[in-house]
Amino acid sequence: MSKIAIIGATGRAGSQLLEEALRRGHSVTAIARDTSTIGPRAGVVSKNVDVLDAAALQAAVAGHEAVISAAHFSTIPASAVIEPVKKAGVKRLLVVGGAGSLLLPDGTRVIDSEGFPSEYKAEASAGAEFLNTLRQEKDLDWTFLSPSAEFVEGERTGTFRVGKDDLLVSAQGRSWITFADFAIALLDEVQTPKHSRQRFTVGY
Repeated sequence: MSKIAIIGATGRAGSQLLEEALRRGHSVTAIARDTSTIGPRAGVVSKNVDVLDAAALQAAVAGHEAVISAAHFSTIPASAVIEPVKKAGVKRLLVVGGAGSLLLPDGTRVIDSEGFPSEYKAEASAGAEFLNTLRQEKDLDWTFLSPSAEFVEGERTGTFRVGKDDLLVSAQGRSWITFADFAIALLDEVQTPKHSRQRFTVGY
């Protein structure tokens, strides 16, 4: 059992990560601007924190073995997460990444492909920048897990493929993963690290 802090624990990815961590018997600190939707839960300590308040975030994550960030990239720069985690003395940071920085068969990024939805460009660009910042990080033991192109509600199957930097596409031509199965992959990484200082991806 580990003590895990989840930033953005009320979001779609964050809430599934919370459920998966509890399912495995971990002790979780749920961090969000408003954690009222979580309610009293065994094994959960909820903390209302504005992630842009560096001192408050540092205090909230102190004493944990790992921090998972499921915060949106476009509103929170990488330094807003990385620096408080480092100052709190937490060595492991795992990040819910984006698919935009994954590579297509021709070696170009998904975000640079023709037809990439303009409404997702700001978030995807900020996610790519977050990954670039992590790749220059010397102190943290970080992992960045990119979902497939479609990141959706759905079944927890426990069956998926794991890749590195290339977008995973199914035999049917679809690139997708559910929040629940993504959570399995990330909690597996918390418990049995295989991608230290690396990005990896999951999909069907």
